[in-house]
Amino acid sequence: MRFIRHTVLRAEVDALEHIHCAVRRCIKDFGNCGDRTFLDYPDEREIKTSEFYGMLRSGANAKTAAANVETFLTAMSRHLEQGKDVLYLGFSSGLSSTYSASEIAAQELRERYPERKVLTVDTLCASMGQGLLVWLTVQELKHGATLEEAAKYAEDNRLHLCHWFTVDDLFFLKRGGRVSAATALVGSALGIKPVLHVDNEGHLINVSKARGRKNSILALADRMERSAIEPEKQTVFISHGDCLADAEFLAQEVRRRLHVPRIEINYVGPVIGAHSGPGTLALFFLGTAR
Repeated sequence: MRFIRHTVLRAEVDALEHIHCAVRRCIKDFGNCGDRTFLDYPDEREIKTSEFYGMLRSGANAKTAAANVETFLTAMSRHLEQGKDVLYLGFSSGLSSTYSASEIAAQELRERYPERKVLTVDTLCASMGQGLLVWLTVQELKHGATLEEAAKYAEDNRLHLCHWFTVDDLFFLKRGGRVSAATALVGSALGIKPVLHVDNEGHLINVSKARGRKNSILALADRMERSAIEPEKQTVFISHGDCLADAEFLAQEVRRRLHVPRIEINYVGPVIGAHSGPGTLALFFLGTAR
């Protein structure tokens, strides 16, 4: 399998189309499995996310590659030609070259369409962490913020967007160079699960370890309990790599401890899932610091 990223977030972004703000979830991810090529659409029209995880569990080797400048030119031009301005909230530059490609395209389009606004923000976020920042930015726009004010909101709050997650299979982190082969072998044998986060530079960092799956899930709630800002007023996102029961357990724990009024649960999409594997579980919220 092969994917060209950018559908790395699963969140409520449709509202952006109504306010002339194009967040490029529709910069598609190409993939192939053997001689099969497909696009990763949010509506799963070419491949079901559950099918993708089934392939991984069966031993399929998934790879990703970043979207290029031409892809952004095409996607953004479509909106600019309709007289719309563009705000692009991009996947972390610490994890992909996607944002760099978007900014090169944006610079060209600013010259081509001087009467239009083309704004880009490196969110330093990933997956539904990026999705949550998008959703929060939409709320600002709904309440009357200008496009520039919305971009500033995203920039000002991106380092408060906390990403905490764990994985069930260390093999996928080993393949991506996140852990050594020895660590993966020993950790798997002993049931050691990593607890990771995305740091202020947008990089994926291994922070601690937990013994057993349940303890690793509880560790995510522990991290939120330490740093969440007014959790009783927050909308929180949880993403999972085809392990819905674990996601629901985590949501129950977060509600019990912190009285969060709204929790949205969705899949880790194929682009991130190719690197983290089945059983990935992630918690995203606003905190005092990452």
